[in-house]
Amino acid sequence: MFSYRHGFHAGNHADVLKHTVLIAVLKHLTAKPTAITVVDTHAGAGLYRLDDDFAATSGEAAEGIVRLRQQPPEPLAPLLADYLELVASFNKAGSLKVYPGSPFVAQALLRPEAKDKLRLFELHPTDSKALAAHVEQIEAQRMVTQVKADGFEGLKAHLPPPSRRGLVLIDPSYEIKTDYGKVTACVQDSLKRFATGTYMVWYPVIPRPEAHDLPRRLKTVTNNAGKPWLHAVLNIGHAEAKAERPGLTASGVFVINPPHTLKAGLKPALEQMVEALGQGRGQSHLLESAG
Repeated sequence: MFSYRHGFHAGNHADVLKHTVLIAVLKHLTAKPTAITVVDTHAGAGLYRLDDDFAATSGEAAEGIVRLRQQPPEPLAPLLADYLELVASFNKAGSLKVYPGSPFVAQALLRPEAKDKLRLFELHPTDSKALAAHVEQIEAQRMVTQVKADGFEGLKAHLPPPSRRGLVLIDPSYEIKTDYGKVTACVQDSLKRFATGTYMVWYPVIPRPEAHDLPRRLKTVTNNAGKPWLHAVLNIGHAEAKAERPGLTASGVFVINPPHTLKAGLKPALEQMVEALGQGRGQSHLLESAG
């Protein structure tokens, strides 16, 4: 159950997609003065070293954030510019040794003066311990709550948030098949508790029926609730040399109650992700919405 470690994958193409969307959503939500609550159901370790054994073993960041940073498309889409700027803020000028996971991407954009809140859940014993140590380094530590618990269950107690404004990020490892069903059930239950909240689900696009069905099931749940949605997929394809074992080549993000500006901003960003990160056969992107 605890074999997955995001340190192997930090900064890969899936993180580029996920964190570009996350930043865009949070910038929209924090444009209004009312406080927001962000809940990350599967927070991971929070911060990752791109020069440690995990990242060096996989080399996935080299085909994600590193490639995008070294060869950015010109002119750079605003959403990608925001993404690169935020990642750069965690590093010394000109270097790229630290990659922020979703908790620290969110924390960097939240506002202590507005009394924004960040609720983090992580069940993996090693990552939970690392996350706690990283949270202790935050100056505005009172805005962050970190719990070693199942985020699917822990989320319920935080919905709706006091301000009735918030974002829930759901991105489990999907290392067990039941995660897909839990995601759908979690979204369905959460919409009953907090119908106006923004929900963001990340998932891998892999040859597994549950992965194929997840966006369809999320569309059904969201349509039944009468809420708008946006669905984005990035497929970097693979070179012929990797045809037999290409690894993860595609991932998707499904956003419920998305900012009205997100689709227009994400379109050029997705096109540039394919341009910068695409590796050959199968590279593509998808952007669709309803409501």
